[in-house]
Formats: sequence, C-alpha cells, structure tokens
Amino acid sequence: MALLRDLIGFSTLIVLLCSVPANGDTNFTAMDKDLIAFALNLEYFEAEFFLNGALGYGLDKQAPMLAAGGPAPIGPEKAVLDPTAYELVAQMGLQEVGHLRAIKSSIGDTAFPRVQLDISKAVWAKTMDSAFNKTLSPPFDAYANSVNYMLASYAIPYVGLTGYTGAAPLLQSAGAKSLVARLLGVESGQDAVIRTWLYERKGEMVMPYNFTVAEATVQISKLRNTLDHEGLEVVEGMMVPFEIDDEGLLVPEELGAERQTKGNVLSADEDSLSYQRTPEQILSIVYSSGSPKTPGGFYPLGARGNIAEKYHKYGEM
Repeated sequence: MALLRDLIGFSTLIVLLCSVPANGDTNFTAMDKDLIAFALNLEYFEAEFFLNGALGYGLDKQAPMLAAGGPAPIGPEKAVLDPTAYELVAQMGLQEVGHLRAIKSSIGDTAFPRVQLDISKAVWAKTMDSAFNKTLSPPFDAYANSVNYMLASYAIPYVGLTGYTGAAPLLQSAGAKSLVARLLGVESGQDAVIRTWLYERKGEMVMPYNFTVAEATVQISKLRNTLDHEGLEVVEGMMVPFEIDDEGLLVPEELGAERQTKGNVLSADEDSLSYQRTPEQILSIVYSSGSPKTPGGFYPLGARGNIAEKYHKYGEM
C-alpha cells in the first residue's frame, strides 16, 4: 500500500508538471513583449527563406494564420539543393513555423502580421557585392546551388541568436526568459549546423568566383561587423579586433578558442561565449544601411514593433 501511495503521488506530480504551460509564467511585462516582438521580424525572415528555399512555398501555404495577412515576400525561390542540404533547410523552415507560433501565442496583441521582406536574388547579390566591396560577375545567385544557398543562410540564424543573447539580460518575467532560452537553443543549433556544413567545405571554391567558402564567410562577417559598427582596426600595421561580434570560419589564431586554433566552427568571444547584439545593431545589418533609421536590404519598408519603429515607422518612405 505504501508503494502504491508513492506511485500515485508520483503520478499526480507528473500530471501537474505536464499541465504547466510550455512557456511557464505568461505574465510578460511590456518590455518583455516588445523585445520578443522585435524577434518576430527575424523569425518571419527565416521562415520564408528556409521554407521557400527547400519546399518552394512559404507561410501562405504552410501556416497562413501565422502570416496574418502580411504582404508576400518579394522574390523567393526554390533553391537547387543536394539531398542533405534540402533536409537541413526544410527542417529549419518547419522549426521557424513553430517559433512564430510560440512567440505569437505568448505575446498576444503585441504580435504583428508578416512584414514586407525582400529575399530576391538581387538583394542577396547586393549583399555579397558589399561583403567583397566589388561587383561580382556574374551576380551571386543565392538559389543556384547548395553552397550559395548555405552561404546566404549563414547570414540569418546567427544574427537572430546574437539578438536573443542581447535581449536575455533585459527580460523580466520567468516566462519570457524561458521562451527566449528555448528559442535561442534552436537558433544556436541552426547556426551550428549551417557553419558545420560550410566548414566541411571551407577550402572549396565558390564557383565561378576566385574565393573559397571560408573566405566568403569571413567577408560576410566583416560586413556585418562594419554595418553594426564593430570590427577590426589597424594598429601599428596590424589588424586587431575591437568589439568584434561576428567571425568567419577561419580566424587569426589569437581569435580562436583559447588562442590555439584558426578553425572557428562556432563564433564566440575569448571565453567561448556567444556574442550579443542590440536591436539597433540588428536593424543596421538587415537593412544593409548601417543605420536603424534607414530601411532597405531585406526589409524595404522597415521592421515592425515598438522597438524598431522608434527609429523608422513601418511603411513610411
């Protein structure tokens, strides 16, 4: 009987634990909601890019309620992917659907419909031109093959995860902290998968250009450091870091883990901790303008939410 009582008590405890909402305390503060709503801008981007790239369609077919009537993205395409890349990208796209659902169900009326996104070949080509500070010929086509697509993907989850790590110290409620921690776990995993896929090919040439996969990641990271006003400076003829928050697949040994490796499959600081970014820095990157006040790039009308619209009202030109 004592054993039976113990089993009943344990079973009751399990039922009670399982009945707790997934996000724990849902009493998010206004700041919590604004910070998490800001992330919606990036989650829409990731969902549309990954879903379209792998499956050939986006939220309007996969989860129209989550798009909430927002404008269809400009220029999405189904990428030419090898079987492994296809599986990875399809899974990441479906994961982003879950992220959107979790965020929107948690912050209620603070959520907003899908923003206007431009994920066309033209915008990706301009991004890569900016990364190399020259016009590539032919124009970089993000959808042409697995390598190009994964290089484009390199630009996405990492920006989002640095935003989540930057937001984490500002969150106030237990529910918001739990939600962001769980989102960050998957975003970090996506970034690691993309970087590992590229790292295995780091020495391959990106055809038909005269640079390798690793060199492309270094240039993309330098561009993001420049746009968010972090990067490298010249001191006594040497390039040294100042407040770096983005690194490619290969780095000088002094920037590698414990200053003992040039390989850099994960981007992290001197203690191998994730870098952080502010919303202002993220907007400066995804707008491709270097300013949170000047929309463009992947967000031609700007981003939405109280934080983003402090700098530029969505839709105003």
